[in-house]
Amino acid sequence: MTVEEFPNRIIKIDNEKYIYFGGTAYLGLPPNKKFQKIAAKNIKHWGTAYGSSRNANIKLSAYEKGETFLAEFIQSQAALTVSSGMLAAQLVLKHLEFENFLFYHFPNNHKAISHNNSSPFFINGKINPRILDNTTEKIAILTDAVPSNSVNAVDLSVLEQIPNHKEIALVIDESHSLGIVGKEGCGLYSSIQYSNIQHKILVSSLGKALGVSGGVVAGSSVFIEKLKNNDIFVSSAGMNPAFVNTIAEAKKIIKKQQKKLQENLTYLGLKLATNNKILFEQNYPVIYPKIENINTILASKKIIITNFKYNSDNEYLNRIIITANHKKKDLNKIIKILNEYQNKQTS
Repeated sequence: MTVEEFPNRIIKIDNEKYIYFGGTAYLGLPPNKKFQKIAAKNIKHWGTAYGSSRNANIKLSAYEKGETFLAEFIQSQAALTVSSGMLAAQLVLKHLEFENFLFYHFPNNHKAISHNNSSPFFINGKINPRILDNTTEKIAILTDAVPSNSVNAVDLSVLEQIPNHKEIALVIDESHSLGIVGKEGCGLYSSIQYSNIQHKILVSSLGKALGVSGGVVAGSSVFIEKLKNNDIFVSSAGMNPAFVNTIAEAKKIIKKQQKKLQENLTYLGLKLATNNKILFEQNYPVIYPKIENINTILASKKIIITNFKYNSDNEYLNRIIITANHKKKDLNKIIKILNEYQNKQTS
């Protein structure tokens, strides 16, 4: 299906209107008029792109302003923007590889934080014994903040079992949590407090909740300074400075949209019937319906959800995305359909 404008809460397909519960614009920022006004002002000031290396002799203050805001928002010592979430993740992995870290991954990680030589963190439901052995070495743990097909944050308490003679770098992908999870949307990063983790690193797309094309790495000041001198970063053009500056100037709008999103999720929590075929958690804006042909059923009711193959080996993924821009009448329609399914199951 091809549409001719940004898919907000309503989209047109073949001149017919559908309610849209898809995408990843959780805070509804891309079509927000006030947000667009800030972005347009910054494009006029900073241009549509800046193709120079960030390490060139001319520095743009937009980066310092935006990265200072992001570090404060995430509650990290420092932050570094790049052109995409994928580049943010791969920049970190390449740097850790150069520093001779061994890689271990949690289940169902996004491709962005996949490494060709990574081993599974769990084997048969238990920590990989290689992680617990007596070898003194550097290990990098790769995980999504909220795994695919889940509505709950990853449980990282298992990391406490790793012995102290391992130098641990935790790399957490917050693309689907930054802006919507944690205190004031700061993500999980600041809440992760394990004494045996020496390096805590956030990577994230900024094109999900925060509504602009780009990516961010957050961590210690020492680590971020190292990344600034990494060959990949030096040889890459930066994120659009207009968008970096837009995030810093849109703080009030972001807060307002966060409040609207939480109101929608609270309403869903009150009205949506409990069903083991419908995965939903009141503080997360995604519903996973485990119902056969649900995308077709909803389309017949003039509702479009996210439906695609997450990777070539999986079945089609169905996701109902709740955004700050959805109205009560939109929510009521999806609630009615899902609750009717529940009633049929129990009758």
